[in-house]
Amino acid sequence: MMISLARFASLRATLAMSAMLLASTQPTVAVSRSAAAAGCDRTCLTQLMSSYLNALREGDSSQLKTTRPVRFTEDQRELKFGVEGIWQHKVGLTAYRFDIIDVRAGIAAGLVKVQIDGKPALMALRLLTRHGRISGVESLLVHSRAEGMILDIDAIQSVSHAMALTPPASQRNSRDDMIAIASRYPRGLQTGSFVKADVPFAPEAYRFENGRLMAGPGCTFFRGCEHIKTQRIPTLSKLVYRIAAVDEKQGVVLIRMDFGPGSVFERPGGPKDQSLSVFEAFKVFGGQIHAVEAFMKVKAADQPLGWQ
Repeated sequence: MMISLARFASLRATLAMSAMLLASTQPTVAVSRSAAAAGCDRTCLTQLMSSYLNALREGDSSQLKTTRPVRFTEDQRELKFGVEGIWQHKVGLTAYRFDIIDVRAGIAAGLVKVQIDGKPALMALRLLTRHGRISGVESLLVHSRAEGMILDIDAIQSVSHAMALTPPASQRNSRDDMIAIASRYPRGLQTGSFVKADVPFAPEAYRFENGRLMAGPGCTFFRGCEHIKTQRIPTLSKLVYRIAAVDEKQGVVLIRMDFGPGSVFERPGGPKDQSLSVFEAFKVFGGQIHAVEAFMKVKAADQPLGWQ
């Protein structure tokens, strides 16, 4: 009887250890979410982005691989996919297209310069996919300086060398580290100081906003802007942000932000209570931020970004 009890105890211990080992090998929530996008690798996601842009150019969404229904937002507004918003206009494509491909999350995002009814415009977008099909589209369109507050659309011709660079494997940070590094930037805006937030900018780091150089070497927008870390910035205590996509191969983190009150210069007789809606891309490798490029548009301060 004592031998049987001992064997039972040993068996129970073995089973418990096996359960612990099995649990330790199960994927995390983040990995499980990537499993939902299984079957669509980097090439697949890039092709979906190409198909979407071509569909815009043709004005026909019927041939796209989609789920039903497709959630579609443009400038924080819920619209009917394939019918409303940009789909109501004549769209032309240009040479400028910066893809941000998040294989793990099944997201194809991008900053794109287009022609809308014959006039240049900036478009930021994020395609959410499921099993190789588009399930959601979040987009932002900037047509003019009045909409973007800052705009130098003619300066946007091709993807910058910094953003196009593929970091060597030895310099790539983990996904979690990339997010942590890039997230210091919005926290710096919240506190009004990139120094206090200790944002790890590389010496050559710069920032473009709607095509205009606003920080880094060569910046002349205002005194001190050539030094991105120490330049004067507003305190945007009510800024909110979320991670929109992480391109682990290219070292890019795309952050979706609502800058909140105080982010838009109010003009006499102009609208009040406005904020900036922003898609901001961060080039991250070697533990540093090497470049920041953003498309942004003025919005009502009380209008939520959605897609939380």
